[in-house]
Amino acid sequence: MAADSNKQTSLHCLYYWAKQTPDKVYLTQPFPDGTTEDITWKQAADQVSRMSAHLATLGLPERSNVAILGKNSAHWILSDLAIWAAGHVSVPLYPTLNGETAAYVLEHSEAKLLFLGKLDGKADGWNDIKGHIPRDLPVISLPMSPRDDTPKWLDVIAQQQPAEPSLPDPDDLATLVYTSGSTGRPKGVMHSFRTMISVADGLQQIFPVTQDERMLSYLPLAHVAERAAVETQSLYYGFHLYFANSLDTFQEDLQRARPTLFFSVPRLWMKFYLAINSKLPPKKQKVLFNIPVLNKLVKKKVLKQLGLDHCRAALTGAAPLSGEIIGWYRNLGLELLEVYGMSENFGYSHANRPGRAKVGTVGVTNPGVEHRLAENGEVQVKSPGQMLGYYKNEEKTREDVTEDGFLKTGDMGEIDSEGYLRITGRVKDLFKTSKGKYVVPVPIESRFNHPKAEVVCVAGANQPQPCLMVLLSEEAREALEAGGSRDELERELAAELDAVNSGCEAHEKLAFVVVVKEPWTMENGMLTPTMKIKRNVIEDFYNRKMDEWFGKKQKVIWEF
Repeated sequence: MAADSNKQTSLHCLYYWAKQTPDKVYLTQPFPDGTTEDITWKQAADQVSRMSAHLATLGLPERSNVAILGKNSAHWILSDLAIWAAGHVSVPLYPTLNGETAAYVLEHSEAKLLFLGKLDGKADGWNDIKGHIPRDLPVISLPMSPRDDTPKWLDVIAQQQPAEPSLPDPDDLATLVYTSGSTGRPKGVMHSFRTMISVADGLQQIFPVTQDERMLSYLPLAHVAERAAVETQSLYYGFHLYFANSLDTFQEDLQRARPTLFFSVPRLWMKFYLAINSKLPPKKQKVLFNIPVLNKLVKKKVLKQLGLDHCRAALTGAAPLSGEIIGWYRNLGLELLEVYGMSENFGYSHANRPGRAKVGTVGVTNPGVEHRLAENGEVQVKSPGQMLGYYKNEEKTREDVTEDGFLKTGDMGEIDSEGYLRITGRVKDLFKTSKGKYVVPVPIESRFNHPKAEVVCVAGANQPQPCLMVLLSEEAREALEAGGSRDELERELAAELDAVNSGCEAHEKLAFVVVVKEPWTMENGMLTPTMKIKRNVIEDFYNRKMDEWFGKKQKVIWEF
């Protein structure tokens, strides 16, 4: 339970801030035409109350599951709140889902209504999804929805009088968060209002957060990482939330927000790093950073270019980030703090503390969290944010939660003498070579740090040795397409391969590096919505080529 009785749930928080700071801007939404809209706390609460009143007229069964499909937007959050205000349960869908999976989630959740938000059919799955939405499923379109034949949010609230809010009990079911489904069918993780708010309530003991903060919402709100770090926090602390218009305008959107708190994933931290290195090469950085007069000025300029010059707390999670990259950001004056959590505990598990971070670890347990290692080295966690269970799947719930209430994370780990947790890989990621030796991919991947390698993946099940597949950065790929020489890059990749192998056991040594042709994206299913690699998908895609690659007996193999 939140310490403040006014903030027992996210919905309580909305109406609390609407009374305390009615005219303060809560949400800033950019539009494709370059305009922006500011929505105050009072306006947000009014829209939510009007929409909840409309939902009451639809005759939906009590405690209905109501789906939300769309990219992040102000009205995505407002629809989430309206669902709760009407006494229903929200079911977010990733906008990058394929049609079949979207249909499965809608059917499995027994969704009675769909809020359809910002989609364009370009960097999302709308063109596939639209044919899988049941014809009899009622739809309400949010601003920037791709459909024009359904009731529209703005029209509905203009015609509807606001209802007196019905505030939920903290132990009520609030949302079903469907996992990204990297292995098999997505599972519906059930969270109560209490498990959700526990994140903000606990984190206030770690990070000093105020209502003067600014955050940019751009990672999928359907994922608990964004839901916990951005939506729930903004509601709890009452701070200003900005949204990104598109990938093309991301830098502009970031500059507009000038966030004081920023949460991202390794893929994007790497993209920022590579973008700066393409404009200011590492050798030149080293020279400039070592000139006392220019040192601070240049570093501040780099952070300003990134839009992070006002950022006082930067978090990274969802996957490992190399110590080298973390060190680079810290050298700029931005302390990147690795954190850890899962859908099943609403992202509330471990975090590094400012000034006490240990690179290579995900920190120590958050307040109220317990952790331990099972006999096989699997990390087990008990958290205030722990799920109620999997929706319509008691058997899986019993399988993933121990009798004494610890969640089996599926992650392998080590806990040092000070309680810092190091994630060493996934239990299911281990694979066996043809020599019968087990290989753990993640530690090897984290040691491969070539500045032009955006994402890497270690594979090689049933092969004599593991190998490494490399996706080059966009800048590096464009330079090659423009006629740039491969020779120097090939020598550098070979040297990095040797450096990694020098620290590996004999059975872990990489046979070669493959520079892949096909970009790994959410759209082609090779990345999860938080931009982690879907290892099984990538392995399946390249397995047919493994024998040919091993037959070449080269250190660096080009797919194009």
